[in-house]
Amino acid sequence: MENVLFGIDSFCQQAGTYKNTRFALVTNNAATTSDGTAGRIALLRAGFNIIKLFSPEHGLTAKGDDGIYQHHHIDTLTQLPVISLYGDHLLPSEEEMTGIDCVLFDVPDVGCRFYTYLWTMTYTMESCAKFNKPFIVLDRPNPAGGNLRRSEGPMLDERNCSSFIGRWNIPLRHCCTLGELAGFFAATRIKDADLQVTKLRNWKRKQTVAEAGWRFVPPSPAIRDPETVLLYPCTGLLEGINVHEGRGTEWPFKILGAPWMDAQEINRAFTDLQLPGIKSTAIDYTAGRGLYEGEHCYGLQLSLTDTQRFEPVKTGIALLQLIVSLYPEECKERLYPTVANPAGTRHLDKLTGMYQSFGKLKKGNALSTEPGQKDWAAIIEPYLLY
Repeated sequence: MENVLFGIDSFCQQAGTYKNTRFALVTNNAATTSDGTAGRIALLRAGFNIIKLFSPEHGLTAKGDDGIYQHHHIDTLTQLPVISLYGDHLLPSEEEMTGIDCVLFDVPDVGCRFYTYLWTMTYTMESCAKFNKPFIVLDRPNPAGGNLRRSEGPMLDERNCSSFIGRWNIPLRHCCTLGELAGFFAATRIKDADLQVTKLRNWKRKQTVAEAGWRFVPPSPAIRDPETVLLYPCTGLLEGINVHEGRGTEWPFKILGAPWMDAQEINRAFTDLQLPGIKSTAIDYTAGRGLYEGEHCYGLQLSLTDTQRFEPVKTGIALLQLIVSLYPEECKERLYPTVANPAGTRHLDKLTGMYQSFGKLKKGNALSTEPGQKDWAAIIEPYLLY
C-alpha cells in the first residue's frame, strides 16, 4: 500500500511557482508532512516566503486547554509572529491581512462538526474574500474516514444553534476533508472566495487513520489516538450535561462519570442497549481538570470492538438519553464557558445542533440523528475530491 501524502507534501514541491508571494500560514504543531516534519519548517526549507502565522484553538502548540484564550506570541521554531484566532477575535483583521499576498491553511481535523478548526477555516476564508486574498487549503485526510454512508446527523438548526462549534448546516459527523468542505462553502456561503485546494495523494476515502496507517499526531490535548477520534462525536456530547468526559485523566473521551452515578447500574443499562461496535466496563476514578476536579467519579470506560459498525453520534445521543432517564434529579444541563461562548450557555444545543435538546431529553423525547442526513451525500457529492 502506497503511503498517504498530505497536501503539504505536494505543495512543498511548488515553491518555484510562488517566488514573489508573501504568505500567511494558519497552522499548529499537529500539521506535519507525511514524514513528521513540522509543516511550517518544511515550507520555509522549500523556499516559501512565510511572513506570519495564524493559530486556531489550542494554540500553535496544539496543547492549549479546551476553550482557553490563546495569546499572540513569537514562534520559537521559526521566530515568526503568531496571531491567535482564538483570543480577542476569531478571524484575521484587515491590519493582520495587510502585507501578505495569500493565506495557506494547514490544520488537521477530526471529522466532527463541533471541532473548531473547521470553523476557523471558514472565518479565515471570509477574511480572505473580503480583502481579496487567495486562500489555499493544504488538504489532509479525515482521520475518522470519508465513507459518506457513515455520516451521521443531526443536522444543524442554524436559526437557533449556530455557534463557533457548529456554524452552518452540515451533519455532526460529516465524513469530508476540510478541502472538500472549503469547496462546498466557497460555492454556497462565501461570496468571491478565491479558493485552491492542494489535494491528498494515495488516500481512499473509506480509510480511517488506523486503516491507512499515516502518521497520527494528536491535533489537540484530549484527542490522543485514532480510537479517541472515533469516540469524540459520541462522548464529546457529554460536555453539555454535568457528566465528566475524562479530560485531565489518561483516558479523555474514553471514560465518563459523576459522583452521583452508580457504575454497575449504568454499565448494565448501557450494555442492555446493545449498541453496535462498542463495549463498556464499570469504572471509578478521580476526575481531572474542570467538572468535579479532584472528586471521585463512577461511570463507564468505553472501547470499540468494531469501528465499521460503530455509530458515534447515535451512541452518544443514546448515552445522553440513558443518563437522563436513570438520574433525572441529578443530571443537569451544564454551563461550558469558552472564549467563543464566555457565558457557556446552551452548550448542549450547540453540540447537538438541536434547539432545546436538554428539555426534550427530560421529557423523554428522542433526539433523532436522521433529519436531513440522508440528503448529505447528494448535497456534498459535487465537492468531493477523492
